[in-house]
Amino acid sequence: MRFSLWPSPERPVDEILDLAKLADDLDWFGFWFADHYMANSGSTDFAPGDVHEVWSILPAVAALTSKVRLGPLVSPTSVHHPALLANRAVTLDHVSNGRMVLGLGAGWQINEHHAYGIELEAPGHRVSRFEEAIQIVRSMFDNEHTNFAGDFYTMTEATCDPKPIQDTLPILVGTGGSRMCRITARHAQEWNTWGGPDMAAGARETFEKSCEAVDVDPTSLHTSVQALFFMTDDADKAAKISASETGPRSIAGSDDFIVNEIGRYADLGFNEVIIPDFTLGKTADDRREAYERFSASIIPQL
Repeated sequence: MRFSLWPSPERPVDEILDLAKLADDLDWFGFWFADHYMANSGSTDFAPGDVHEVWSILPAVAALTSKVRLGPLVSPTSVHHPALLANRAVTLDHVSNGRMVLGLGAGWQINEHHAYGIELEAPGHRVSRFEEAIQIVRSMFDNEHTNFAGDFYTMTEATCDPKPIQDTLPILVGTGGSRMCRITARHAQEWNTWGGPDMAAGARETFEKSCEAVDVDPTSLHTSVQALFFMTDDADKAAKISASETGPRSIAGSDDFIVNEIGRYADLGFNEVIIPDFTLGKTADDRREAYERFSASIIPQL
């Protein structure tokens, strides 16, 4: 099992970069960062809060590190043009000397689309747009020229030069729906989902059935999962968290409990666990200490 770090985009830049360096120093697998422009409210309403922009943060992360993979988790194709995504990703592959992973999704956050006047299309249209976008990005990574005529995009002799350093610059798709999983199986190299082991098991079943539907071996894709981690020896507190609205997306308990739950991910076939810092403490020191505790007390048992 491999482990990656995911700081909240609201953190100060110096903390974000400190955590990136920590991940590199501790030999973690990856560094992920959300691609959003404002705090999520769940509606068209504005929610206050700082949000740093991923495509400005990642070059700094690449320059400060030498080992961790890095990428957006995930960039919405409802917002970004596929040619722009391809060129950004390839440049970052060069800046990082071949460590870039392009995370993609169809888009979902209501208030940022509303605020910026970007249409958040109906789910079916959004997925259809995504399906065209991922094909264009993959082609621009791999081919000298890309020609494409679809319902959403037209590309004529489009180029993306230089080509990536990696023989195959990976595309990761964050999704749980069956249609999106089929698209992932056809065109991506990695799949990502949310949830504690029970929730992730359901998503994994959908993913594997979708792969089989398009004659793709699900083990041929690298798979990752993230949850909200609460490191606590207080059994009552852990029980309350598990029974809360966010319980299905959470893992709350002692180090030994967390080790056991991560072992369940491994049994499900996941290759990577992503640890967000969202619940790891109120201060920068708290969050850094939590990641150090993961490295010292949890990872060696797996």
